[in-house]
Amino acid sequence: MTFPGGRRALAIVVTLVILTAAGVTWALWPSGTTVQGRDLVIPVVDGPADDQHVDLDATFYPPASGGRAPAVLLAHGFGGSKESVREQAGRLAGQGYAVLTWSARGFGRSTGQIALNSPDYEVKDVRGLIDWLAGRPEVRLDAPGDPRVGIAGGSYGGAIALMVAAYDNRVDAIVPQITWYDLADALFPDASGKGPLNGVFKKMWAGIFFSSAADRLAPDGGLGAGGIAGLTGQGTGRTPGTEQVRCGRFLPQICEMYQKVAETGRAGQEAVDLLRRSSPISVPGRIKVPTLLIQGQRDSLFPLSHADANARAIAATGAPVEVAWFNGGHDGGDGEADWLSDRTTGWFDRYLKGSGSSTGDGGPAAFTVTRDGGRDPGTRRPVLLHATAGRYPGLAGGERTTITLDGPQQPIANPAGGSPSSISAVPGLGGLLGGNGGGASIALDMPGQAAVFESAPLTRPTQVTGSPAVTIRVYGTGEATLFAKVYDVSGGSLPVLPSGLVSPLRITASEAGTPVTVTLPAIDRRFDAGHRMRLVVSTTDLGYATPAAPAVYRVALESPALELPGDAALRTPAAGPAWWTWAMPLAAIVVAAVLLLTGRARRGTHAGDDAAPDAESAEVPLVISGLGKRYRNGEKAVDGLSFRVEKGQVLGLLGPNGAGKTTTMRMLMGLIHPDEGEIRIFGTRVRPGAPVLSRLGSFVEGPGFLPHLSGRANLELYWQATGRPPQDAHMEEALEIAGLGAALDRAVRTYSQGMRQRLAIAQAMLGLPDLLVLDEPTNGLDPPQIAEMRRVLRAYAERGRTVIVSSHMLAEVEQACTHVVVMHRGRLVSAGPVKDLLGTATAVNGGGPRLEDVFLDLIGESR
Repeated sequence: MTFPGGRRALAIVVTLVILTAAGVTWALWPSGTTVQGRDLVIPVVDGPADDQHVDLDATFYPPASGGRAPAVLLAHGFGGSKESVREQAGRLAGQGYAVLTWSARGFGRSTGQIALNSPDYEVKDVRGLIDWLAGRPEVRLDAPGDPRVGIAGGSYGGAIALMVAAYDNRVDAIVPQITWYDLADALFPDASGKGPLNGVFKKMWAGIFFSSAADRLAPDGGLGAGGIAGLTGQGTGRTPGTEQVRCGRFLPQICEMYQKVAETGRAGQEAVDLLRRSSPISVPGRIKVPTLLIQGQRDSLFPLSHADANARAIAATGAPVEVAWFNGGHDGGDGEADWLSDRTTGWFDRYLKGSGSSTGDGGPAAFTVTRDGGRDPGTRRPVLLHATAGRYPGLAGGERTTITLDGPQQPIANPAGGSPSSISAVPGLGGLLGGNGGGASIALDMPGQAAVFESAPLTRPTQVTGSPAVTIRVYGTGEATLFAKVYDVSGGSLPVLPSGLVSPLRITASEAGTPVTVTLPAIDRRFDAGHRMRLVVSTTDLGYATPAAPAVYRVALESPALELPGDAALRTPAAGPAWWTWAMPLAAIVVAAVLLLTGRARRGTHAGDDAAPDAESAEVPLVISGLGKRYRNGEKAVDGLSFRVEKGQVLGLLGPNGAGKTTTMRMLMGLIHPDEGEIRIFGTRVRPGAPVLSRLGSFVEGPGFLPHLSGRANLELYWQATGRPPQDAHMEEALEIAGLGAALDRAVRTYSQGMRQRLAIAQAMLGLPDLLVLDEPTNGLDPPQIAEMRRVLRAYAERGRTVIVSSHMLAEVEQACTHVVVMHRGRLVSAGPVKDLLGTATAVNGGGPRLEDVFLDLIGESR
């Protein structure tokens, strides 16, 4: 397989995926007392014949409470090691648990080779760890050799929790997160219901994870201990050779399986059998312990259907099961750390300690889902609601409604080589726009490759929770690979693809037309009144293997009914939001990575742009004309806004909460599309992904960084992901601006709010962009730092660049800015030089006029 930008781009994507997984795991655990662990090596025996000796690199954390305590095995994700969960383990030990972490075979410093959580290998390894726990004086025992133990982990770690629970009845409770039920189905999904033998290969995800382990380097640039073990055959009885080097840390049979499916794009029976042996689907009725399943709504690797299948299978045994969907997953999103960690700890408190409740509200619940609560009217930040039901409705929902679609039979072409491809989600990099409640992604359907069917505007809001279904008919000859997805379409705004998910299917087309019922991705989204639902059926998708031979098919609706699942029991609290969210930690790095993958980081324009540059304003940093944007309820957030910003200006964007400032800045950055009017940067009209946006640096809606990396590493990784030369970053100037000193080499999670703020501004200034946009840049800074920031912004603009600052600190705006724009209720109230605005003002209390007084007069507020 190939990636845009070649091997370097692949390496960056792999790095970001591993860091995303680590960040998700890091977010799932609470803060609190941290207990230091003791590193050790635990030898175990595994293999089909119990003849392979593996050394597992582990760390044991005794309970802070002392005495004997329940134990928790904390597993890491794919590409990680015990170091990925070190801090979480210390905190959990601080809450009174004995915690054991380890690097799975083939990862970190553990020997052996990766077997994908096989019952013959990784499962036996963890059973050996449980044996070890049973001999510890710190661990509570239910019987001799039987410790009171739970297992938690995300992704790869979540799967091992499920598999060990199936094979070892000493496990007392598990919390699997963002993981699989059927690994064959996850990598070869088929929305027609025929199974993985008919499935479409998820080539990008498979390639990313195979590459992350087959060619994994230690921090010093060499192979880590586990990598050396994999290449030399240590602990396997094999001698090194070409095959071992090619397969890296994987067992040879897994490597061979991957090579075959990567070449053919199809799963044979042998591959399906191998993948299913490492899946809960292979052990029906054997997982009988209390299980809390946490699954991400933004997950194109393991979508909600996998948690659904696990829940139904475990519930059938009579074991307690709860399911929680959260606004995140392998494709990014908000980690919802506090709520998720409370649920996890509450589950173990209840089933390992025999105290507390699973939800923290005094009683159990079978299902919880994160909902889109719109935006706080003051801060305009996303609001999430948690809806809870006493039973799990499943993806079919407790009730079904029908929406009528319309559209003629349409031809769609599969291009030669399957390129260019439509895009539903870039694996590991979804959630770019920071949408909430299931999320949004940048989606692109190539002209001529997609059939479109659309509903009339909805007459009332419709909440969809579960998997919609539709029946289509495909005309043509031979086997067709197709991708179906549903959009939320609103007026002039860009269509939103909930969670960035798509349903692939294979079907044998015929000239008479072959009907097929398509199960669409499971979503939880409110479609507002006036919006339309759009069904798109395309021939290509970036994340999947598609046929290389060109072909043309015709697609029609077999039935106009789009069936939508829902459940009346899932009602959000009438009192309002349960809690508030902030910008996801990976947003800035994700933006940079997508620039690389889409080529946006190039300066200038392309001949194919649909909006030609305006020659008269080619040297003007910013021109906004007749700009308008509506909220979902039709209220105007921005209404007919027009102003112009010249080179050398520091412009203050002012207005009370809800004035439309942040909405304007998001449109300026190309993150959302205006309903009316236009924005031009250096003469080029701004659209999502416009090349001219590479001349803009921004910091909007709060700082977001990878918390376990240092400040310096965050900046370096961000710049590396843009694909631009290191010397173009002007890193030293940015670091000087940050003024963090030795703290630059500390983990960002140790930073104060002010330190994060300064680091975010330095990141925005990387590359010295011609136009710099900052939202509340002085938040969290002390007076000397504010004065220094004022000097930096003035000096930056005096070099011929332009700065736009949105702030509530009017005294600072008065001193730092040369010009101001005042907004109120989405409209322009005043614009011009600060000195001119002050010159028209009336002095107050015998002193000179202040910008605060002018501002209050302009928006009609009394002093």
